[in-house]
Amino acid sequence: NDKDMIVMLNKYNWENLQGQTNETIQSMIVRGDNTSHTAMAKTVGLPLAIGTKMILNGQIDRKGVVVPIHKEIYEPILAELQKYGIQFVESNKDIPDSLND
Repeated sequence: NDKDMIVMLNKYNWENLQGQTNETIQSMIVRGDNTSHTAMAKTVGLPLAIGTKMILNGQIDRKGVVVPIHKEIYEPILAELQKYGIQFVESNKDIPDSLND
């Protein structure tokens, strides 16, 4: 009756074109249902299955090894993953200049 869970947290600061420092936090929690439908299976197997379906349906026509950095590949996959409850929650905020010194 073991269940697994995946927790991912990305936190980074970046500077916009106006020189303002911002902080972005992205988080994701995925829980496994049981020993067969694990969080690992969901986060690895589902994107692969969705990508395979897209190739078979002609939505991806690139040849060879393709890194999923193209919007026409990753956006539909992420949208379908949301149907399975797999998504990042993102928050952004400005960091006052006084905190950057």
